[in-house]
Amino acid sequence: MGDNGNFSGYHPQAQRPKVLLPATLFIATVITTVISGALYQGADILADPWSLLKGVPFSLSLLLILGTHELGHFIASRRHGVTTTLPTFIPGPPFPPMIGTFGAVIRIKSPITTKSALVDIGAAGPLAGFVVAIFVTWWGLGHSAIIPKSMASGSLGLGSSLIFHALSYITIGPLPATHDVLLHPVAFAGWIGFFVTAMNLLPIGQLDGGHIIYSLLGARHRLFSMLMIGALAVLGAFTWPGWFVWAALIMIIGIWHPPVEDQNEPMDPKRRLIALSALAVFVLTFMPTPFYIV
Repeated sequence: MGDNGNFSGYHPQAQRPKVLLPATLFIATVITTVISGALYQGADILADPWSLLKGVPFSLSLLLILGTHELGHFIASRRHGVTTTLPTFIPGPPFPPMIGTFGAVIRIKSPITTKSALVDIGAAGPLAGFVVAIFVTWWGLGHSAIIPKSMASGSLGLGSSLIFHALSYITIGPLPATHDVLLHPVAFAGWIGFFVTAMNLLPIGQLDGGHIIYSLLGARHRLFSMLMIGALAVLGAFTWPGWFVWAALIMIIGIWHPPVEDQNEPMDPKRRLIALSALAVFVLTFMPTPFYIV
């Protein structure tokens, strides 16, 4: 995410974000996610380059969710006079189990002055991305296949968040214990969107969820973050070892949160509702065990 500043002393030339690097990285990410989507479909892109088209639905769906998330931060930052970079996509390895991208970021380059601005900027991205992910997942689940579990034996299974489970039940209906869902690439992109939303909303440090918790708890934010690191370690011991990695990365980045300039400005009821809505989305999208072996 980005940065905040007052409108006094605002200089359009100085505030104009750079375009070349974000545009170049976006094009690279389109390429890597299209390749990834095609490979997940079993395409032999060396023998048949046109089979790359199979990866377009996955790439389009995933980048729509990630892009909406970062645009939410960008627009909210601009509304509060906060200077930010443009949303910047990070291309990644396209070969399974990778997905062709490490996500997207936006960097704040000026202070955030009020708790209200902090809530708006922190929550806008996850809430916007969450809404898009719902529609993407709903469409993708409607085009997914039901298969016997024996066909998936030994493969990588995906956990189900509350919202993904609800959408699956609404779209597909109850499944017999002997069957599972083979996700359409668009549904897989939706699943990733929910997973990314939950990771961003972890109420720790300077993650989106950390911004929201800071706006609610103030100086107690650091203690709360330390308790959440402990909670991730417990989850790592009993559910998914990857939580140890997340806990370590967050500790390296730091759990400290910079103070807003106006500490005494109270949040209005609207901002409290937004903060609580974001925390509710975290509950709906969080998965204690995101990955497992079938």
